[in-house]
Amino acid sequence: MIQKVLSGIAVTVFALSAAIGFGEGINRGSVQPINVSVTSESVDGRTVICVVKDPSVKEFDSATFARLKGVTFKNGTIKARVMSRLAKDAPDFARGFIGIAFRVTDDNSSFECIYVRPGNARVDDQVRRNHSIQYFAYPDFKFQRLRKESPEKYESYADMGLNEWIDLKIVVKGAEAKLYVNGAAQPAIVVTDLKLGDAADGGVGLFVDVGTEGLFSDVIVETN
Repeated sequence: MIQKVLSGIAVTVFALSAAIGFGEGINRGSVQPINVSVTSESVDGRTVICVVKDPSVKEFDSATFARLKGVTFKNGTIKARVMSRLAKDAPDFARGFIGIAFRVTDDNSSFECIYVRPGNARVDDQVRRNHSIQYFAYPDFKFQRLRKESPEKYESYADMGLNEWIDLKIVVKGAEAKLYVNGAAQPAIVVTDLKLGDAADGGVGLFVDVGTEGLFSDVIVETN
């Protein structure tokens, strides 16, 4: 096991036969921006990275993430501490979209993703509250299609908020993924039919969407 800290992101990778570690210190070169910008900043006394979607990408649920270099993942657990801030120019429909992409192909042309919408979780509109968590698979199974074809199946609720740290844990095995929020004993969403199936190994990305300044810290990737 190797655990080191990079730009406030503690990245640990466990494997049966090998381990991958990232160098210590502030080094944005250890993530590959995919249709995003990546900067570092100090928040609550810690150095974190901030990921923002490239405004030229108009498509929702697209390949917009900071990809962790040297990480290969199929089954296991991904943990991250995240915070969403709405950008000053965020559109009215922005909700602080932030999450984790996994099993990302080498060319970023397909991946699975679970993200949260913290801006929905504490409003009085129950329908919006029920849309606080989202699963999608790129490129063919985005939220609009899944919401139309299988209403409520790939969305869920958990308590969270904008401008506060949220602990995410995604457990993946075969064609199943579970998301746990803020240390809860039970998953907030269970996806039993990942749309890419029991896909091959792929990368891990720190995902954001429109109107979000996404802060990431304490990322841990365990493979098995």
